Amino acid sequence: MSPSAPAAAPDGSGPSDASSGAPGRRRYALILGVAAVVLLLDQLSKWWALNTLSTQTIDVVWTMRFNLARNTGAAFSVGRGTDFGRFIPLLALVVVGVVVWQGRTVTNKFGAIAIGMIVGGAVGNLLDRALRTGGGAFFSGGVVDFIDFQWWPIFNVADMGVVVGGILLLIASVFVAPDGRPEGEDRGDGEDRGDGSGSREDHDDPAPSPSPPGAAAS
Repeated sequence: MSPSAPAAAPDGSGPSDASSGAPGRRRYALILGVAAVVLLLDQLSKWWALNTLSTQTIDVVWTMRFNLARNTGAAFSVGRGTDFGRFIPLLALVVVGVVVWQGRTVTNKFGAIAIGMIVGGAVGNLLDRALRTGGGAFFSGGVVDFIDFQWWPIFNVADMGVVVGGILLLIASVFVAPDGRPEGEDRGDGEDRGDGSGSREDHDDPAPSPSPPGAAAS
């Protein structure tokens, strides 16, 4: 008897259509989860910096120190003290929108993690501009920075999320295949053919040899 065909969806669209949205939902769940983690770490670290570094500077290792600063420019203090800072929130909103839209085309978990890091970092700095205004106009606040190497622009956890996420997204798009394997890695025989059949040894069991006459009697 031949195996029965998979049951169709109630609307007649077929079983594949009924589950086609599952990978997309998992992908967006991973993006949102990573973004939430980056945002939480960023805001907690800024809360600590505001409460600890307002009256002191903490030396960490080598030239690295924790030194509280307010940045009205872009990431790593780019454009600080110029009129360019007024357009940073709008630019950040556009970047977040484009990155989230780009998430539709991400087909591996590394790309989803990268997008989540970028979104979490961008939103973290946007919150500073929107909420830490000191009584000024909306989106006029300065971003809280505190990681200072003294030979590199001072930055924060959100900046790290944006930069590391961007690098990871580039690596994922160039070196990682859609199924999450490194590009060029060999797949199984069935995957190489694309028919899902695999090798004959995996599916066709050899027929048992007939028993010799009289074997049951013995």
